[in-house]
Amino acid sequence: MTEPARRASVLLLAIILATAPGCFPARYLTQAASGEYGILHAARPNATVIQDPEVPGRIRRLVASVRSIKAFGESQGLRSTGSYGRYADLHRPAAVWLVQACAPLSFEVRRWSFPVVGSLPYVGWFDRSTALAYALSVEHEEALDVDVRAASAYSTLGWIHDPVLSTMIPDGDEALGELANVVLHESVHATAYIRDQSAFNESLASFVADRLTAPWLASVLGPRAPELIAWERANAAHEARLARLHATYDELDALYGSTATDEEKRATKARIVEALRVELEFRRPINNATLAGFRTYGTGFAEFDRLFHSCDQNWRRLLRAVARLTPEDFAERQQERFEPVVDRLSRGGCR
Repeated sequence: MTEPARRASVLLLAIILATAPGCFPARYLTQAASGEYGILHAARPNATVIQDPEVPGRIRRLVASVRSIKAFGESQGLRSTGSYGRYADLHRPAAVWLVQACAPLSFEVRRWSFPVVGSLPYVGWFDRSTALAYALSVEHEEALDVDVRAASAYSTLGWIHDPVLSTMIPDGDEALGELANVVLHESVHATAYIRDQSAFNESLASFVADRLTAPWLASVLGPRAPELIAWERANAAHEARLARLHATYDELDALYGSTATDEEKRATKARIVEALRVELEFRRPINNATLAGFRTYGTGFAEFDRLFHSCDQNWRRLLRAVARLTPEDFAERQQERFEPVVDRLSRGGCR
């Protein structure tokens, strides 16, 4: 699976609707509102797209699968919403570009705070050049590592009817599985979302979607379908890549806590991240913001798996259990190590 990460989510519309004047630069709110309007304006009903001979047959077939994907997710306990009933061809490679920032010699992540949705470890821009310019200003003015990465989709938590986006559909046989995975991932956000807990929210959505995608593919295509095999292969490569990024995060975290001088830490860090960039064939530099961004996804899977088994491997029970969590169940905002919270649910018998 090609870089950048496939499942990024950014709650832009929530910010647009909830942020009072003065909470963030006016140019951000203006571009966010304009970008969201552009997507909604471009969206057409799926039924219209499916019947349009001007739309490539491959896209029409994939869009036609969305009803089945949503129905399967809802049968497993995901919230029923009006999302993904329309399709928008964005004519660009990403839905949004996320800007993230982090201290250069620690994993102290820069947060942006908004009413309603709380703090987030990123802000999203609909225009890549604008995102890059903003990232450069943060880097220079705050002396932080910054990273800009593309996101194929974002969620508004079901507050509006999110359309299927052309950016959610990659090339290759894995496209059907990828589309299903994104729809299921974003549907988890609409089902269970904890304010100020990005790592928990994203990791929960990844865990659930990753484990529902293959069963859905098998149910509609059979257990040995080429599309299922292609998606499983691509997802395994993605997970291996994510594990490598997480391991480098841990390696650098230990370095930053060591007795080495700052000069030594910078030199060692530069050597480690450049080797990782070459190994993973990244097209952009890797820094602390890059690693912290990927750390938000795929954390706590072992604990979520224990919870799933304590819920008798029933997704409805698991989703009801996590939906009862509140911000007060966490020790701090944006808690990176949220595993104790999940383990408490498991010990409670998924009640």
